[in-house]
Amino acid sequence: MANRPVHFIWLLDCSYSMQGEKIGQLNYAIREAIPEMRSVAHDNPAAQLLLRTVTFSTTAQWHHQVPVPVDDFTWQDVQVDGMTNLGEALTLVSRELQSPPMPQRALKPVLALVSDGVPTDDWKAGLKAIDATPWGRKAVRVSIAIGADADRGVLQEFLGNPELQPLDANSPKQLAAAIRWASTAAVKAASQPVAASADPLAKQPYAPPVLDDDDDDDVW
Repeated sequence: MANRPVHFIWLLDCSYSMQGEKIGQLNYAIREAIPEMRSVAHDNPAAQLLLRTVTFSTTAQWHHQVPVPVDDFTWQDVQVDGMTNLGEALTLVSRELQSPPMPQRALKPVLALVSDGVPTDDWKAGLKAIDATPWGRKAVRVSIAIGADADRGVLQEFLGNPELQPLDANSPKQLAAAIRWASTAAVKAASQPVAASADPLAKQPYAPPVLDDDDDDDVW
């Protein structure tokens, strides 16, 4: 049987508030997580893991637009620029969650949102666009809040499930742990077949970890 695709899409905040150590650590954490994502994909041979990235600042754009198999994926560092137009990014992604272009035989996609601030556009309209798509409703969603200024309410609402919470990344160590978890546990959850009658708002089959930070790492 041919592999069924799992589309994993990063949505990354690249606004000016991410400049400096935050954007450097984000690039490092995702780059280091790719080998672990390959390992998870190899452990789930019935699924084909495909990666893409959207960045959002003053505008939203595809950083990796064409879905790339994880074995062939090379991370390209993102850069900071401007505001925090999350709504535009969500709308951009929503267009890819229709059928087509999403194949009917796909497994649940993964949407992983990372942000350190407050959206500066109509993010609720973008979220409605995601929720209006068949694959957006089925998606495994994870969100990571970088630092104390991140709008946890927005990240919580993105998850679409009151039983789930955003992951807090208040230091480089926590960010690395959150990226590693989002890159692996969510893929495992997405690799499970979609039940045609499943409630799209049912509890997702994973539980975010508690990220301790009891060492001397700098706090953002």
